[in-house]
Amino acid sequence: MLMQRVITALVLLPLLLAAVWFLPTMWLYGVFSFAGLLIAWEWSALMKLQSTGARYGYVLLAALALVAAWMFRTRWINLSIASLMWWCYAAALVRTYPASFASRAPGKAAMALIGLLLIVPTILSLAVLHSGGDITSVHSGSLRLLYVFFLIFAADTGAYFAGRRFGKRKLAPAVSPGKSVEGAIGGLLLCAVWALTGGVYVFFDGVYAPVGRLAAFVGLSMLVAMISILGDLAESMFKRAAGVKDSGTILPGHGGILDRTDSLLAAAPLMALGLYLLKL
Repeated sequence: MLMQRVITALVLLPLLLAAVWFLPTMWLYGVFSFAGLLIAWEWSALMKLQSTGARYGYVLLAALALVAAWMFRTRWINLSIASLMWWCYAAALVRTYPASFASRAPGKAAMALIGLLLIVPTILSLAVLHSGGDITSVHSGSLRLLYVFFLIFAADTGAYFAGRRFGKRKLAPAVSPGKSVEGAIGGLLLCAVWALTGGVYVFFDGVYAPVGRLAAFVGLSMLVAMISILGDLAESMFKRAAGVKDSGTILPGHGGILDRTDSLLAAAPLMALGLYLLKL
């Protein structure tokens, strides 16, 4: 299993880096949209859609939503705000699970909407980050997007090692028993280090930044790291509710696309919105 994970990562990571670095934003949006449609397919299983036709129908709905989002891409902020509102509600669901699902489990229509809120704002936010903050521009903000990817990687890596070494208190035992408070703190600390190093290089040209703006940027990065943890927990919650271990099997050793992108689905819209508000 470990070898499968390593091989899959070694194959996919160079492809991802090459796409982010060399593709124009419009083409990258297409690549990420294809991944979004794979997520929609996996999400349709968590929705417990019985027929293959119904699952393909949901994928088609997601495709139309992604096309519409690109056509109205200058209004991306509205989608980011809608995503943030959903994640605030998701935090309450995770905190009270399983009681939250016992009393008000989302129906199929609600699950369909949740899936679109997971996919569409994220894909468009990735395009915004890649465009350098101006979705109408051809400027490539590859480093901005890579900063976000590595921020989430830092949160996951720090949480893994800190959790193994110091983990005692369960973060959300009903949802994901393996995650600890100490692990989450370790992930946040590593994210702070990344913000003060990689973040300064990418967003402040590697030079001295005013204390107030730097503090605001580090605070944003920490918030993004925290919501990325929520994304992981929320996906675990939905998988538990659906009675499955992984969202899919498309990535050997890793599970489904949703299993690998759950943190990003929560983090990207907030990062794009935060950078816009900070004028970075």
